[in-house]
Amino acid sequence: FSLQYPGFLFPGKTQYSSEPAPEGLKIQTKINSINPFNWLSVGNEISKLKPDIVIVKFWLPFMGPCFGTILRRIKRNKHSRIVSIIDNIIPHEKRVGDKPFAKYFVKAVDAFIVMSKSVEDDMKKFVGPNQPVRFIPHPIYDNYGLPVSQEESRKKLQLEPDAKYLLFFGFIRDYKGLDLLLEAMADERIRKMGIKAIVAGEYYSDSKPYEEQIDRLGIRDLLVLHTDFIPNSEVAPFFGAADMVVQPYKTATQSGISQMAYHFEKPMLVTNVGGLPEIVPNGKAGYVTEVDAKAIADAIVDFYENNRVASFENFVKEEKKKFAWETMVDGIKDISGVQK
Repeated sequence: FSLQYPGFLFPGKTQYSSEPAPEGLKIQTKINSINPFNWLSVGNEISKLKPDIVIVKFWLPFMGPCFGTILRRIKRNKHSRIVSIIDNIIPHEKRVGDKPFAKYFVKAVDAFIVMSKSVEDDMKKFVGPNQPVRFIPHPIYDNYGLPVSQEESRKKLQLEPDAKYLLFFGFIRDYKGLDLLLEAMADERIRKMGIKAIVAGEYYSDSKPYEEQIDRLGIRDLLVLHTDFIPNSEVAPFFGAADMVVQPYKTATQSGISQMAYHFEKPMLVTNVGGLPEIVPNGKAGYVTEVDAKAIADAIVDFYENNRVASFENFVKEEKKKFAWETMVDGIKDISGVQK
């Protein structure tokens, strides 16, 4: 993107990365999400290349007009097959225009990959009879470097070497339920056990209610707050330092954080929403709880009280083998009609 979001729509501090480009990829800065003339130009340019497959990620209806127009121009060559990997077709935070924008996009696509059963169900409201939809779980996020030992991670983050640490990671949005984790952290059992929570990620929602909640509950001493943007190169120590990754989401389809946790071989606590229980077998890779602060606190207490770290980690190491990138690649080729 030359422009992904207009400034007034972007909730973070910057939408530009200072990270070096991934090795082995030739990236061209092309797309302006709000300029229709750009959409026509980009679509025509790609169409002339006559690619066998065009793969497009879809995560937000705002992108529907832009992507939908580009894809329509590409399809004029009568050769290219369009496959979309759908994060969400119905967004967590609803806005005016969501449904027509999503429909405009969907009509330009030949086939779809979804990464949770809940999105597969949502897609039924949008696709036609000749537009196949296939469920393939999200592959492992393995572009954050190798796992770092707990000792080294805690030293780097200046944490207590022998304390108990949970991790809430990622952009902070209201649907991700940080308030539920904060409420759980106020449980007297958690304080007595010396458990702390690392909150790592930039606020994409108003930070004031969270700060007020922390002070009202009197739990600031139980938290390690890193609420700035965290570059890819600095991610590994946050996972390395934690005993368990907590995702107390109020709504969800799937979550890339789970796949990051699998990469770093960390147990997870997720709530029983969307596709999260499909990815985290309850009592084996971690916990699936109800969307409730006490249920979350109960699971945290059980985790430490019954010393489940080793058994959960061993299961995670085996389970992560299911989420190979080759499975996604083969699925894309197959659903597009292009031979493997």
